[in-house]
Amino acid sequence: MKRCSLYIHMPFCARKCAYCDFTSYPGKTDRIPDYLDRLADEMRASRERFGSISLDTVFIGGGTPSLLTGDQTRRLMDDVRRHFTVSPDAEITCEANPGTLDAEKLAALREAGVNRLSLGVQSFDDGLLRTLGRIHSAQDAASSVRLAADEGFENISLDLMYALPGQTMPQWVETLQTALRLPIRHISCYSLIIEENTPMKALAEARPDLLPDEETVVCMQREAARLLGAQGFERYEISNYARPGFACRHNLVYWRRGDYLGLGCAAHSLMNGARFANTDSLDAYLAGEDAGPPDALSEDDVFEETVMLGLRTREGVDATLLPASRLDRLVSSGLMRLSGGRAAVTEAGADVLNAVILELVRDGPPRQTSK
Repeated sequence: MKRCSLYIHMPFCARKCAYCDFTSYPGKTDRIPDYLDRLADEMRASRERFGSISLDTVFIGGGTPSLLTGDQTRRLMDDVRRHFTVSPDAEITCEANPGTLDAEKLAALREAGVNRLSLGVQSFDDGLLRTLGRIHSAQDAASSVRLAADEGFENISLDLMYALPGQTMPQWVETLQTALRLPIRHISCYSLIIEENTPMKALAEARPDLLPDEETVVCMQREAARLLGAQGFERYEISNYARPGFACRHNLVYWRRGDYLGLGCAAHSLMNGARFANTDSLDAYLAGEDAGPPDALSEDDVFEETVMLGLRTREGVDATLLPASRLDRLVSSGLMRLSGGRAAVTEAGADVLNAVILELVRDGPPRQTSK
C-alpha cells in the first residue's frame, strides 16, 4: 500500500481578498454539491491509477473550505475514507476564515475527523483587515480561536501577514502579541507579495509610499522570530513557527519532496517522482477534465527543488548534495551552518534566502567526474 499525503482544494470563497491570486470563485457556493460529486469521482480514479493508498496527512485548503455546511464537510471526509485508508494518527487540517465559523460548524469539523484548524487571520488590526479585503474583524478572529478551543480543537494555527500597505512595526508587534495571548500551537508569518491583476497591485502602484521598504520588511521578519521564539515557538521553516510537537506534518511533506496527491480544481500533485496538475477552470473541472500529463523532472529540476524547498526548513538538506566550494563560502560568511551532515541557513541566511539558493543552484548539481 502506497503511503502519501492528500490535498483537497475547495475553490469557493465569500469574497475575493485584495491580495489574492489563488484559484477561488466567490459567490458560487451553489456549485458545492456538484463539486463534491466530482471530487468523489476523482478519488475513485486516483485509487484505480495508484492502487491502495494510505494517507498520513489530509489538508483541505482553498478558497474557504469553512464555507461548506457541516453535512458537506462530513460527506467530504466520508468519501476520503471510502476511497483511501486514513492512518489512525493522521493529521487532518482544514483551513477556515474566522468570518465563517460558528459552534455548529466547528462541531461538524470535529465529527468529520478534522484535528487541526488553520485560521486565515492575517492581522488583528481592523484597518489593515479592511485594506486586505477580509470579511472578518479582529474581534471575530479572536472569538473564533477561543470558540474552536472550547469545541475541543487543541491544534490551532494562525496565518498572519506583514509588509502590508501602511503597516507600522508597532501594529505588527501588536498583532503578534495578540496572537500569543490566544490558545494556539502554530503561527505562519507571510510577507505580502503583490500579485498582478489584483486590487492590491493597483493600490501599490497608486500609493507606493504606503509599502514598507526592504529593511523594514526584514526587521518585521526578525521581530516575529524574536517574539515567537521567546514564547516557545520554534522556527522550523522560514515562515512557520510551532510549539514543540506541533509543526505542520502536511507541509513538511512538501518541503521534503514527499509524495502527495492533489484533488480538486487547480490542485497539484507529486507522485512517484512526477508532477501533474488539474485545470484551474471550475467549469472544466466540473465537466470532468482530467489532470494534465505528468511533468518529467530532470536531474537539474530535482536538485533545484530539493535545495529550494529544503533550505526553507530548519533541518536543511544533505550537505553532500551541494557544491562544496560554494557551501564553504556561505558557511564562512555566516549565512549557512553545518550540523550532522546537514546544511541549513542561519538567521542571517534566512534574511537573504533567495540569494543563498541562487548561489547554490546556478550551475546545477555537482557532477561526478570520471577518473
